[in-house]
Amino acid sequence: QVQLVESGGGLVQAGGSLRLSCTASGLTFDAYALAWFRQAPGKEREGVSFISTNGALTMYADSLKGRFTISRDNAKNTLSLQINSLKHEDTAVYICAAGFSGGRWFDSGNYHYWGQGTQVTVSA
Repeated sequence: QVQLVESGGGLVQAGGSLRLSCTASGLTFDAYALAWFRQAPGKEREGVSFISTNGALTMYADSLKGRFTISRDNAKNTLSLQINSLKHEDTAVYICAAGFSGGRWFDSGNYHYWGQGTQVTVSA
């Protein structure tokens, strides 16, 4: 059974930083491309970032480039997302995804496995 468990969210002031983690089990971790999505209240799930199996390729939503950094540690089955210069509009549940089936990386329909998410709240 595949499990993706996110952690690291919390309440932070605007301008601060957070490092989110996603620990995976039940799958051959280094065989899967991974991604972070986020979903704010009343909004659709939004692709944040994507990383290839060996970490050589990373992709970011255009509006988030420069503040977000995705990484992975295949030895520890862990995916990370470093977020700097947090803004109020970054407030959302951040969710990791695996099982990319191809197509557009930011399309949530192209992923098979999902975590439950971790809440990030940025105070203005």
